[in-house]
Formats: sequence, C-alpha cells, structure tokens
Amino acid sequence: MLYDRNGILDEPRLRDLAAAAGEVVVVTPRLETLTALGSGIRQAGVVPDDAPPLAPGCPLPDALAAGEISGSQGFVYDGGVSCYRPAGSAAGLLAVSGDGQLTVLGSTVVLGNEQLDERGHAALALRTLGKSPDLVWYLPSLEDVAASGSGQTLDELAPEWVRFLGPWLLVVALAAIAWRGRRLGPLVFEPLPVVVKAVETAEGRARMYHDAHAVDQARDNLRAGILVRLAARLRPGPGASADTVIEAAARLLGRPAADIRDLLNHHPGSESRLVAWAQELDNLEKEVNSR
Repeated sequence: MLYDRNGILDEPRLRDLAAAAGEVVVVTPRLETLTALGSGIRQAGVVPDDAPPLAPGCPLPDALAAGEISGSQGFVYDGGVSCYRPAGSAAGLLAVSGDGQLTVLGSTVVLGNEQLDERGHAALALRTLGKSPDLVWYLPSLEDVAASGSGQTLDELAPEWVRFLGPWLLVVALAAIAWRGRRLGPLVFEPLPVVVKAVETAEGRARMYHDAHAVDQARDNLRAGILVRLAARLRPGPGASADTVIEAAARLLGRPAADIRDLLNHHPGSESRLVAWAQELDNLEKEVNSR
C-alpha cells in the first residue's frame, strides 16, 4: 500500500517498487505516480461535495461485498475497471488495472479511523489490502529522497560566486546604514494634530463598502441614519422605537404607516438597487422636512 501524498518517489523508485511487489494499492496518487507505474489509469477529477454515498456499480467482488461508501473528499480515476462512480461520470473512486496488479483508491476516508465503521469502508479496506498474507504499508518521507541520492543541498546547487555575495551584501548594508544615519540625524517624535472632515470620512467608508460589496452593511447604516434624523425632526420622545418614528412620519405626511415601514425595511439585493433605495429615503426625508 503506497500513499505518496507529496510525490516524493521519482519514476525509477516507483518502477522498482512495482516490480518488487506482486500487487500495489496506491491511495490518491498524483499524475506523475500513475504515469510512472504505467497502468493506463489516469486522473479524472473529484467527487462533488454534495454527492450521495456511492454504490459499487461494477462487477468487482470486493466492491460488491463492501457495498456503499462515502465519496467525501475523494478523487475519481479512469481506466481499467472503475467502481463507485458519481452520477454522470464514467470515472470511479476505485480503479483496478486490467491485469489486477494495480489498484487505485481515490479516498483516504475509506482507510481513516474516523469513518472506518461507517457503510462499507472497513469491508472495502480489508478486502483491498488483505489479499496477501504480507502487507507493506509504505508512506514515503524525505529520508527516501536522501537515500536515492537524487537530493542536493543548497551549497551544491548554488554557483561558486554566491559564497562571496553574503559578506559583500553585509558590508554594503552597514555602509548604507551609516551613510543614511549620519545624513538624516537622530529621529525626532513630534505629535501632529490631524483633522479629517466628516465628508471625507463618509466617502472613505462608502468606498470600502463598495469595494467589499457590503450591500447589507450599507443598507443598515442608511436605515439607522434616516431614523435618527426623522426622530430629531418629529420629536417622538426619548427612547422612541423605529415603529414610533414611522407612525409619526405617517401622521405628518398623511400616508399609510405600512408604506413607510415597507420602504424603511426594504432589503436591496444589488448595488444598483441600493442606490435607488437611498434616493427614495432621501425623498422621504425631504418630504418630512418640508412640512
């Protein structure tokens, strides 16, 4: 069983591994791994997140005995005999080569402890990995790269002149610090008053809302602002609720309170609708102020 998540093994090591083993089961392999093994099986995408449990859908005895499995976080592969195919896909979560020597399993959930007791995960894992009396569980690490002799250190990869570059850059940096420090003198901290106009603050916040597409936040601010201004104009009393302000505005304008309530409680669904709604609120405020 080979799980080379980081693609550590190169093509010669993979070919030696396949030649030494009678059967090989690879879990979520990369394209390079499948190409090196030369099985004719290839990557074909992922299982959709909203996919239901996958049925075997193939004649393989191991899959039929295991039954349904979860396709969560799974990959599908095409070639050979494929099982556990999502709806509308010809590729499956489990693929077996024509000679039966290579099995590709596109999910670690089937072998993980978290869901091992669910559906047919345990049965599929035991039947896939338990065909031989001996099982080698191989998880390559960086030590395998060093053992192959293909890894090189930074000193070996860097050209000869790089070793002189570090000290030279250090000397240049120290000279630049001394030059700039003598030229500018010591730092002086001086508090400076900053005055920002209210209109600049409003415009800056509006730009941030626009860039973030924060329609709901802008709507809440506009609604709160007009309620505060209407309350100051109509004077319904301290602690007045939004409904009290709406009813006072309706009495002043001679309009149904439901119309004004629907206008203030409206939820724009787009930025263009938000602009139009803001203009409607402005017209309402102007109408109240003119009475």
